[in-house]
Amino acid sequence: MTLEADELWSFVGAKRDRWWVWVALDAATRQVVAMVCGGRDEYTARCLWDALPDEYRHGAIFHTDFLPAYRAVLPKERHAAAGKDAWLTNHVEQFWLTVRQRVGRCVRKTLSFLKCCLNHVGAFRDFIRTTTPH
Repeated sequence: MTLEADELWSFVGAKRDRWWVWVALDAATRQVVAMVCGGRDEYTARCLWDALPDEYRHGAIFHTDFLPAYRAVLPKERHAAAGKDAWLTNHVEQFWLTVRQRVGRCVRKTLSFLKCCLNHVGAFRDFIRTTTPH
């Protein structure tokens, strides 16, 4: 099993309120197996780890970028950090590209903001539920 993890920034309320949405995507099935929202820090990385199903926590190889929060949380013997040129996170990067194209509030220069973080999370969950394989 191989998981690709990455994070995307978006806004809640106004541009000064940046939120990060983190996902872990199964590289073989392209299914999102865990998602959390929060800061771009070790605490949120730990929340993503806790949100993973047990079979992934105990047996998966993790591909991420070089964000230090991943190194602090993921088991180092099963973690491979690499840049975009290594193509280890290409599926999750493609997922974020699709999100940015299809979800108006995630467009980089949008005027669409959700006022409530619960609605923000709900919008991502709905998108994931309707677009990823089951």
